Amino acid sequence: MLKVRNLESGYGEMQVLWKLNLDISKKSVTTIVGPNGSGKTTTLKTIFGIVKPWRGSIEFNGMDITEMPPHKKVENGVTIVLEGRHLFPNMTVEENLTLGAYTSRAEKNISNGLDLVYSLFPVLKERSKQKAGTLSGGEQQMLAIARALMTNPELILMDEPSQGLAPKLVTEVFRTIHKLRENEGLTILLVEQNVFASLEISDYVYVLSEGQIVFEGNVEEVRESEEIRRAYLGL
Repeated sequence: MLKVRNLESGYGEMQVLWKLNLDISKKSVTTIVGPNGSGKTTTLKTIFGIVKPWRGSIEFNGMDITEMPPHKKVENGVTIVLEGRHLFPNMTVEENLTLGAYTSRAEKNISNGLDLVYSLFPVLKERSKQKAGTLSGGEQQMLAIARALMTNPELILMDEPSQGLAPKLVTEVFRTIHKLRENEGLTILLVEQNVFASLEISDYVYVLSEGQIVFEGNVEEVRESEEIRRAYLGL
């Protein structure tokens, strides 16, 4: 579904990513893990177009989207859940969700989209008329994921969805990600510091260090490599 070839990018004159190659299969959960500052978030932002690629190519469903702006990528089925949630705190839960369905791809399915996110996150239905800024941290994270789902995506990029959440809520978030793949057939590319939780739901793992892929494999291969676990994952 997603093919990234020799991707390089950075900020100003500082290069962060070096010749990244990723292959993301349809209806899979693929996780990028690695130390802080290794380029994980930059990878997602470059794929989505928030950070401009310097070199390389990004292909989605056979279409070259390397230079495509973010709003066009959303229109074509790619969305992102950014670290920090980025909600509209003075708008209600339902208003935040409706704003997620701004593309022609999603606009005609607002009702179905709301039915889906309310079935996945019943608490959001209960809080639908409540301002987003009054929600708990866990509820806000659920809302951020739900708003991304309102775009009617095929591929969701997720940046640190468990950050700052209590352990019980972390479990709930990862259970939801698993459901999105299993029940809705979505494809997910996940960046996550919580290695244990992310390995539980992943099909394939890339280990990133200093802007380069140093290891890739299925979950069992990562677990069996003591060198990778010790050197890059702190396990």
